[in-house]
Amino acid sequence: MSAVRNESADRKRVMPWIIAVGLFMENLDATIINTAVPTMAASLQVEPLSLKAVLTSYTLSLAVFIPVSGWMADRFGTRRVFSNAIALFTLGSLLCGCAVNTPMLVASRIVQGMGGAMMMPVGRLALVRAFPRSEMIATMNFVVIPALIGPLVGPFAGGLIVHWLPWRVIFFVNIPIGLAGLWFARRYMADFRDPDARPLDSIGFVLFGAGIATLSYVLEVFGEHTWAPSSLLALTGLSLLLLATYGLHARKTGEPLLALSLFRTRTFSISVLGGFVTRLGVGGMPFLLPLLYQVGLGYPPWQAGLFTMPQAFAAIGMKIISRTILARLGHRAVLAANTVLLGGNIMAFALVGPATPVWCILSLAFMQGFFSSLQFTSMNSLTYADVADEDASKGSSIASTAQQLSLSFGIATASLVAGVFIGGVSAADRAPYVDGLHHAFLAIGAFTVLSSLAFRRLRPGDGINVSNYRPREPKKNRG
Repeated sequence: MSAVRNESADRKRVMPWIIAVGLFMENLDATIINTAVPTMAASLQVEPLSLKAVLTSYTLSLAVFIPVSGWMADRFGTRRVFSNAIALFTLGSLLCGCAVNTPMLVASRIVQGMGGAMMMPVGRLALVRAFPRSEMIATMNFVVIPALIGPLVGPFAGGLIVHWLPWRVIFFVNIPIGLAGLWFARRYMADFRDPDARPLDSIGFVLFGAGIATLSYVLEVFGEHTWAPSSLLALTGLSLLLLATYGLHARKTGEPLLALSLFRTRTFSISVLGGFVTRLGVGGMPFLLPLLYQVGLGYPPWQAGLFTMPQAFAAIGMKIISRTILARLGHRAVLAANTVLLGGNIMAFALVGPATPVWCILSLAFMQGFFSSLQFTSMNSLTYADVADEDASKGSSIASTAQQLSLSFGIATASLVAGVFIGGVSAADRAPYVDGLHHAFLAIGAFTVLSSLAFRRLRPGDGINVSNYRPREPKKNRG
């Protein structure tokens, strides 16, 4: 019996590290490719804005396949699904490195996304089931802090790789990490499963996946002036019809793909829907910043990568103190104020130009990491505050899907806004190119500021079971 308890304790101790390795690999891949976009575009002989499909195809794949991850974890067990997710992500990385044109690269990124779709939510689900809610913020931070090493080294490593080596190497670095993660997952990952797992809502999966994929494609081609307005309008109508049909289907189905009934939980709906709007603005930054630094200002890739490193340092530091901040101020005060600060910081990048001192750029990057980290920690922890344990997998699927959809749409939105302001402007004309990007920063920053209105619906005591915040009682009048 003692040996069984020791094995269980070992799994609980090692499991967060395994999940951190998976998140590290995902975050490294996401950030290492951002710096390489201009170089990849030159190699593939396409415009940098045209490579947004390489970024959005991955996040779209996540959004389409994440909804089935909760069902797969309940049906086949967290250990098996998480291990297969790492294996599939590693295979996708190998295929990306071997791609010879943009369509092959996009297809390989979809394979990567299928692996990532199972990795992140299943890992989060395992943590929710293994640790009590009072330890949720500390446990999530423990997982996320090692994973943030990916964004810390990714942009600089990507810049060095494309400066000295072929850009394909940026995908091959995932292979040894994936193999190591696969070995540890099979050995130490906890195996949670539901013997009474619901049947897969295959009709819902087709309706939702087709609707989201169609809508994302519309955002992808919108603004490129290659489609007639009538065709775009028809595709948009089709996507909305498919999503509306899924909504009706979910209300009539006992076990839908995405349990929309969870949105009746007020804290869940505010954190998911408000977070979706916030991430639309934040999600476009990794796409716009390399264009500003490399194409607009002429910095080499390795130096552009260095400009983003303070963001990761700040994010790691914030993870350490975020629990204290939430315990002292509560979710409502933090989210309402921090969203405004985050949007204002995005807008401040419109001041970056050829004469901007490097220390100013680094300071803006540091504040971006600081505000973003606090925002995501607050939103993610609030998501599970009032969700029952038996609904954890359903909540994880919805929250993860919304996050990836917002990031995918954020990239598409940023590309669309940038295309409006720099459409027809040659990259050689740096002054108007930078000016167009400045307008894009102002637009998505203002949109982020407006999203703060959603969090004002929170009550002072919301989330106290995860933040340990205690609202101050009003002082009684004396005499």
